Amino acid sequence: MKEILLMGFYQPHEALSRFLVSAQQEFKIPIRYLQEYAALGTGGGIYHFRDQILSGGAEAFFVLNADVCSEFPLQEMLEFRQQHGDAHSFVILGTTANRTQALNYGCIVANADTQEVQHYVEKPSTFVSEIINCGIYLFTPAIFQHIGEVFQRNQQELVLEESSNGWQRAEVIRLEQDVFTALAGSSKLYVYKTDGFWSQIKSAGSAIYASRLYLNQYSKSHPERLAQNKPGGPIIRGNVYIHPTASIDSTAVLGPNVSIGEGVTVGAGVRVRESIVLHGASLHDHTCVLNTIVGWDSTIGRWARVEGTPSDPNPNDPYAKIDSETLFRDGRLTPSITILGMSQPPPATATLPVGQTLSPLANPLVLFPQAAVSLSPLRSLFSTPSSFLTRS
Repeated sequence: MKEILLMGFYQPHEALSRFLVSAQQEFKIPIRYLQEYAALGTGGGIYHFRDQILSGGAEAFFVLNADVCSEFPLQEMLEFRQQHGDAHSFVILGTTANRTQALNYGCIVANADTQEVQHYVEKPSTFVSEIINCGIYLFTPAIFQHIGEVFQRNQQELVLEESSNGWQRAEVIRLEQDVFTALAGSSKLYVYKTDGFWSQIKSAGSAIYASRLYLNQYSKSHPERLAQNKPGGPIIRGNVYIHPTASIDSTAVLGPNVSIGEGVTVGAGVRVRESIVLHGASLHDHTCVLNTIVGWDSTIGRWARVEGTPSDPNPNDPYAKIDSETLFRDGRLTPSITILGMSQPPPATATLPVGQTLSPLANPLVLFPQAAVSLSPLRSLFSTPSSFLTRS
């Protein structure tokens, strides 16, 4: 791997710049962010920056959607391409979904012997195949010829139209609908099916699930990265990651599936399960945090209980995927994990006196000014469904 390019239409900012510098220092590889002038789609972005992608003379390159988690079997995909097709063929990473959920993804029909993609449909209305697109691709420079054909066709269609909406641009190209559908059956597109873990990350609840998948992977491939029960240390149950700079009281109980970030402070008697605690957060004595993402520099006061509702896939179906839930369903809040937003400077805090509790409503939504959270002291249940979206 020679270089990593991040593409998106979001305005770069200081936090992103710090992340790029830190990542380059850690992984010893050039990393750049290329900003699109508008949202150009999954194919339009790489076509717009094709000269920069090919500037290093790359013979092949990977394209990964940022809203997925996976084992990322990139080496296996390279070896698969060498055994199938020719030097100009392309590979899609695929996995198996159940018949119902497959309708929410790009569906692939492939030759059972050669794995050549014979038919591709993005989010079909009826069942097509149980093999779905994982959003991870291996391309050669020849892909730009096929994307260019779509670009030329889009230009011609816009010229023929007497008037066009402002959002229409010839460069808005979707790999899935515009390119893969046309390549299917041409002996140039293949699917590598993985049995490893894979999931989308399109909601807050799926972030907790993704963390669990990665922690489980670490337990197999890098167990040294996970915390262990040691004399004088906290009680560890299951897979738990603790940043070396975090301060954890020996009476705290963590796990399973917990990630503790840089500079986090965890007090005495704290219980954390199925949660992510981001850098600089402070969990005061005897707090209970379940199915929650605790934001940067947030503070949870003594005796507070912060709990969300997990949104895991069906554990009895090996091919079940996590569903992308909407915030509201039938006029009601959809149960989801709890998120405490990034803390802001005082006085944006909220305090409830000892013994005062919220009424036992289903999924109460509690709003704090400027997303600053300081719960102290409190014995109650907070559940604040939210979501986030990342894009490559």
